Amino acid sequence: MLTEEEKKEIDHHVKMYPQKRAGCIEALKVVQHSRRWISDESLKDIADHLDMTTEELDSVATFYSLVFRKPVGRHVILICDSITCWIMKYDEIVAHLKKSLGIGLGETTEDERFTLLPIPCLGNCDHAPTMMVDDDLHQDLTPQKVDEILAKYT
Repeated sequence: MLTEEEKKEIDHHVKMYPQKRAGCIEALKVVQHSRRWISDESLKDIADHLDMTTEELDSVATFYSLVFRKPVGRHVILICDSITCWIMKYDEIVAHLKKSLGIGLGETTEDERFTLLPIPCLGNCDHAPTMMVDDDLHQDLTPQKVDEILAKYT
């Protein structure tokens, strides 16, 4: 069930669109922000609130790679796997992340602290390799710098 706060925030965004359903991405973002992911139950509740079918909303949710349809950690690490990052030792950074966190790409640490996901481009090629943790961009990565960055996220 959507909370009153979620409904209020969704309605705030939706009123900026000519139709309620046009605000579906914003509605998904609101719920994901408070719950970290979009469960089947949440999807149905959002669809009902926007006068959409669950199938219509699911087609939107599954199209976007940053709408999480399964649980993720408290912090999501997006590691850029563009050609520039590959050239600038992406493989070394990913290997270090996997070893440090004990997980592979697409997985979440046992303590639910981190989820590690590849992303096609973060648009920061002049500072490759690059990753984002939540909304924070980190660039010019080295294994040592990655350790310092991860230590900041509890």
